[in-house]
Amino acid sequence: MGISSTIRRGRRFGGAAAVVAGLGLAAVAGGDALAAYPDRPITLVVGFPPGGGGDLYGRLVATAMGKTIGQTVIVENRPGAGGNIAAGLVAKAAPDGYTILLAMSGNLAVSPALKPQSLPYKVPDDFTPVGLILEAPHGLFVATPSRFKTAQEVIKTAKDKELTFASTGTGGAAHIGMETIKELGHLKLLHVPYKGSGPAITDMIGGQIDMFFATASPLVPQVQQGQLRVLALTGSQRSPILPDVPTFKELGIDMTMTQWYGLAAPAGTPPEVVKALSDSLSRALKDPSVQNAIRKDAAMERDLPMDQFKQYIIQDIANYRKAATPDLLKQIGQ
Repeated sequence: MGISSTIRRGRRFGGAAAVVAGLGLAAVAGGDALAAYPDRPITLVVGFPPGGGGDLYGRLVATAMGKTIGQTVIVENRPGAGGNIAAGLVAKAAPDGYTILLAMSGNLAVSPALKPQSLPYKVPDDFTPVGLILEAPHGLFVATPSRFKTAQEVIKTAKDKELTFASTGTGGAAHIGMETIKELGHLKLLHVPYKGSGPAITDMIGGQIDMFFATASPLVPQVQQGQLRVLALTGSQRSPILPDVPTFKELGIDMTMTQWYGLAAPAGTPPEVVKALSDSLSRALKDPSVQNAIRKDAAMERDLPMDQFKQYIIQDIANYRKAATPDLLKQIGQ
């Protein structure tokens, strides 16, 4: 009965059937286009200048994914505003999978948490998370000749006497992290913002500031070369690369915080394309050479795909909002 009924309807509505058939062919053609993804190079927009920590991770992942996805991944550097310029560009890009963002805690968590009204994009609304790449702890650094040999000495001194600490910018993840440590440890600390780690380290070595709080990964080589010392890290456990460095949690300050990097596409990117990107990233993160490059700088790869990464971002935004004390908001002008 079903077959005969279909035949009669086909005769009666021949024109409609032709239209439906045409739509079906179009759908197949669209499916073929998605199946062929990617058929041209993919652009990975990085919010750092060439040579910076984020840029190095971006190039590492771009090279690895070029092998796993079967197409060239080109890094395009769009530095400025702590990575927010790059995020704004990708948010407005065509949602076709050919323009993706090196997302990080700064532009997809810190800024949305503390100053959403100043951003040219909304999180998570304007993005489709692809996957998490890695997490890296922040560290408390001093110059090698510093009088402080341990984090315990810093904590003990800062309970009675004001010490200065540098970060790479007011309202950044590192600034928020140290303000949280200040609050939890009841410490007397004065923030001194810098426009980069280079000037901050120069002043610290020169004795103008006491400490520098920053993402550990870019500074690990200087620690290993004896130019700096790291007294404590914000990870949940000690780093295998720096096994003698305690976590703040071990020191009685219950604060865990990481700088993270991931990939995000514009909102509206087809699910099939997002999955192709996510699967490619997962395979790249299993490459021993990629893992070694990440781990040698005290970071750790973390494969967290799509919806799980989205929930991770939402939770991180909530964590930064919770950390925003009235004093901190006053400092960043909010």
